Amino acid sequence: MHCTRLLLLVVLSLSTAGLVSTGPVQAENWPGWRGPRGDGTSSETGVPTVWDGAKGENIAWKVAIPGNGHASPAVWDDSIFIATCIAETKERVLLCLDRTNGSTRWQKTVVTSPFETKHGLNSYASSTPATDGKLVYVTFLETDGAVVPATNVGTPRPVNIGKMVVAAYDLQGEQKWIVRPGEFVSVHGYCSPPVIVDDLLIVNGDHDGNSYIVALNKLTGATVWKQPRENKTRSYVTPLVREIGGRRQMVFSGNRCIVSLDPLTGKPLWTIDGPTEQFVASMVYDGKYFFMAAGFPTYHVMAIRPDGTGNVTKTHIAWESESAKCYVPSPVLAGGYLFVADDRGTGNCFDPATGKRLWQERLGSHFSSSLVTAGGLVYFLADDGVMQVVKPGNELEVVSRNKLGEQIFSSPAISHGQLFLRGETHLYAIGKSAGVATK
Repeated sequence: MHCTRLLLLVVLSLSTAGLVSTGPVQAENWPGWRGPRGDGTSSETGVPTVWDGAKGENIAWKVAIPGNGHASPAVWDDSIFIATCIAETKERVLLCLDRTNGSTRWQKTVVTSPFETKHGLNSYASSTPATDGKLVYVTFLETDGAVVPATNVGTPRPVNIGKMVVAAYDLQGEQKWIVRPGEFVSVHGYCSPPVIVDDLLIVNGDHDGNSYIVALNKLTGATVWKQPRENKTRSYVTPLVREIGGRRQMVFSGNRCIVSLDPLTGKPLWTIDGPTEQFVASMVYDGKYFFMAAGFPTYHVMAIRPDGTGNVTKTHIAWESESAKCYVPSPVLAGGYLFVADDRGTGNCFDPATGKRLWQERLGSHFSSSLVTAGGLVYFLADDGVMQVVKPGNELEVVSRNKLGEQIFSSPAISHGQLFLRGETHLYAIGKSAGVATK
């Protein structure tokens, strides 16, 4: 994604995923879900901490986005890529905007399909696009209106059965390929941001049926490998890739377990049973432990040692807490602390070495957005558009509180000295531009 390959693999030698530079840095691209390292961290400094969307304070530009969707922006140089759904025509669309002013460069309909069954907090365009600077990749669910009995639900009801659609476009908007690598059915709808690993595009197909995770050739869309997921239970976790001790691992929770796979082959490396049924939040890594936050129906924050093989449920859980109900928002590491956002609106700060919770405080009405960090600060974005900027420490210190002026369910992007926030109706560029990233 950054410098023609996923930057999260380039920086695998970093000992701590939460560290950020205090000196001058070049602008970074934000090429997909959770940014260049896949963990919500930005190495940029000077990222805005104060703004007011309704009053236009520190807003570089604000543009209306056609349709609706909860997919986050992906940014590459002077291009922003957004997935959306046009309700009137049922079109699932990929947009390319000019980063400098928000104008639309092109708009492409990827697929037109009846609406799928979904949760009230989901959308019909929730999967964040990914790009390597040559192609941009996007995924939606396609249905024909057919229904099957829902599984893994308390109340019997029908649910749409559909197919995962994955497509690739060049930066001028020409479609290069489109494929349908597998079926998908879930009463909560669809969301599976693609991840680029070398020459592969990896998409998670955890659902209430014959679940799988699939790797496609990123130039052709051909299936390279497809790993079955035995528990057949919906989850929405985007994998995190790291190289540890000479072993590349793709780690993610979901499908009633936590797993590490070889991203080039799909071969399982290790697994942990449970600890719950459904998962949404992506994992993070600090050089010592992987951290998982979940889920439903029980809630867990967990630290996992990364050097296991086989089933490591009884041997590689370093610590576990059930004190924070963090289901949807992904956590972040910053300043030597682990931060998780409780869906109900509280922020939690843990000591990542021991699992001790240092503080828990109300920071919003409700959290759907995942956490991000830049310049040594952590950004908590609530559904009502209010962002609390927090300084890491043993006690809560709020640096600023900022209002966007509309609801927001997507996660922030940080690039070229700006914050990009996709509200329910508009995309906002906050702060002055830092120019074009150096390739």
